Amino acid sequence: MKLKRLPEDFLVDELSQVTPAAGEFALYRLTKQSIGTPEVINSVVERWKIPRRRISYGGLKDKHALTTQFVTVHHGPRKPLAQKLFELEYLGQVNRAFTAADIDGNRFTITLRDMTVEEVEQAQSAAEDVRRDGLPNYFDDQRFGSLGFSGEWIAKPWCLGNWERTLWLALADPHPNDRSDDKKQKEILREHWGRWVECKQALDRSHTRSIVTFLADKEAAGKLIDFRGAFCNLNIDLRGLYLSAFQSALWNRMVTRRLKENAAPDSIIPFELKSGPACFVSAFSSSSDSEVAPLEEELPLPSARGKFDEGPTLDLINSVVAEEGLEKRQLRVKYPRDSFFSKSSRKTIIAVPDLEFESSDDDLYPQRKKVRLAFDLPRGSYATILVKRLTIARE
Repeated sequence: MKLKRLPEDFLVDELSQVTPAAGEFALYRLTKQSIGTPEVINSVVERWKIPRRRISYGGLKDKHALTTQFVTVHHGPRKPLAQKLFELEYLGQVNRAFTAADIDGNRFTITLRDMTVEEVEQAQSAAEDVRRDGLPNYFDDQRFGSLGFSGEWIAKPWCLGNWERTLWLALADPHPNDRSDDKKQKEILREHWGRWVECKQALDRSHTRSIVTFLADKEAAGKLIDFRGAFCNLNIDLRGLYLSAFQSALWNRMVTRRLKENAAPDSIIPFELKSGPACFVSAFSSSSDSEVAPLEEELPLPSARGKFDEGPTLDLINSVVAEEGLEKRQLRVKYPRDSFFSKSSRKTIIAVPDLEFESSDDDLYPQRKKVRLAFDLPRGSYATILVKRLTIARE
């Protein structure tokens, strides 16, 4: 099976009730392909010569897809902007910035290619299960992009106050998506770690070098090396990603356990996520002891900030956190104060009753089949999890 063979094979349209009326914010529909949302915003800032802080949007959309989403610009130009990889369509004025809270969900149209007849039949059967029982609301691997070859979550030593290890994982841990320049810089860091003046001289100019300069200045002055201060010089958005990745991985493991508790014995379909072993379920048990039906249950994202009564949910959180050698009370960061774990909850299973499934001959791969899927998902849910559900074969 091949996914995203063409940009139009993965279409994402952001859904929102926000409509133009009046106000100081210009509302646009952004259509893009083969470019990430942050890169588009950088281009808009450069082309229109406006401060980045005046631009707002609800979320990141897949770089390797054809996507639409909403963008607002405070006192923005009342005109369109078109470049090679994106287009901004001016829709009118609104009275506040567009944020993630304004997104109702996303509509996906996805084409799976290069499939056998047997694979199509399996996917069609799985689609019927999803329409009936819903889809596990896992965070997919895109959420865990900060996880390097070490397999260590950056947030874990951060929670424990091990600032040197936290900084090493953030700056020097090799990553499968490292470009050649990144690999070179990380090799220098690992080779010179602890010799900061030498390390600074060996590195090219970059954000990483500025952090090493902070450490080198301490070393040159004979002062205590301040790993905490160096880590806090990292971009706040990056630090937030480190926390959300670890918290999301723990939540995924909670969901896997909950699904197994509700599953018929022979219906578990195991698979792997970067967050660890996971599973789908082809049928839920009618004799489950759970008090809440899977489609109605929400599980909290684990953190020290969450207050829970004694019971199954708290036991589940404690058990998953203990696997990391931590206690629930340790799922917090004391510094810097601009970073924290989320205190929200998330549906364990999401309903996808209107999932459309259509198969036909593949125009790109002779003698093979393609499948067109169309469906809506809530904000924050991953279409790629649905693709996995339809294409992972039972053992």
